[in-house]
Amino acid sequence: MEEFISKKEVLAKYGISYGALYRWKRMGLIPEDWFIRQSTQTGQETVFPKTLMCARMEEILAQKNENSLEELAETYRKRTENLQLVIRHAGGTGVSRLDLADIAWIGLSDGTDLTQMLREAAI
Repeated sequence: MEEFISKKEVLAKYGISYGALYRWKRMGLIPEDWFIRQSTQTGQETVFPKTLMCARMEEILAQKNENSLEELAETYRKRTENLQLVIRHAGGTGVSRLDLADIAWIGLSDGTDLTQMLREAAI
């Protein structure tokens, strides 16, 4: 089961503003699909995959004084733009290639979500 961290917890834990968080999202430092809307008793809140978000926040904060945010965003873009999921077909019938950036979800027939594992490997 995937663990999540709320937007409020991220802002408090890393000492950043709401504006900075959404600016980093627009720049591509934090992927759009990490912003997950979740229903609560009082409405909705935004949560993030905890492992991915905490690793990314720590990396950004550690590097932002040495590199510009634009340079960091370019680094993240380059990491994922050429990654492909390669599937070798049984019986030697060929290979399928899918750009990782084009995959919204991948899983097993029992419902197991493999998307998170692929994203963590791409970080």
